[in-house]
Amino acid sequence: MFTSIAPRYDLLNHLLSFNVDRLWWRRAARTFAHILRRRDASILDLCCGTGDMTFALHRQARPFQPRILGADFSHAMLQLASLKSKGTNLRWLEADALQLPFASEQFDLVTAAFGFRNLTDYDAGLREIARLLRPGGECGILEFGEPRGILGRLYRIYFKRILPAVGTVISGVKGPYAYLPASVERFPDPDEMLARMRQASFREASWTPYTFGIAGLYRGKK
Repeated sequence: MFTSIAPRYDLLNHLLSFNVDRLWWRRAARTFAHILRRRDASILDLCCGTGDMTFALHRQARPFQPRILGADFSHAMLQLASLKSKGTNLRWLEADALQLPFASEQFDLVTAAFGFRNLTDYDAGLREIARLLRPGGECGILEFGEPRGILGRLYRIYFKRILPAVGTVISGVKGPYAYLPASVERFPDPDEMLARMRQASFREASWTPYTFGIAGLYRGKK
């Protein structure tokens, strides 16, 4: 599915979010500036797609240049990320986020932006992130939410009807943009997600809503 929409993935992300997605990535990256500005830090961006969150981390880290690695299951997405990253020290890995080829306690920060909800097992994904983090390391999961009230009702009309129609027309592929609202709808609400994080051994688990709760950052420490 992601291979089929890879050629126009970036365009559609920016168009369908009215470019607000760029603000979300930058804000999430700023949250972890204290780690990104350490030259000895190691950072892993999971479910990185074409690398927009990875690039946001890279920009926030300048000029310190810590080790930043993006990982994704889609070869087509990673090909685009690699083309976009020429001239940087960013590296890319094709891998399953539930079974990553790293020894334990390798990273100071693990992030995932708008990809964690695609995992087949959220608890296993959290356990894998916890395994990879060094003691005191942090995780940041940026994901969609569902705002409440009048705004929430208007947003759901856009998200469930208009967005899938526009995405299908521009991408030329049926299915993926209907999958998007369905995947958000089945994703745990903030209270449940925070409980899952605590169960996976994360302390100081928190959720910060972005843009009235349309998106939000889950954060925790090992």
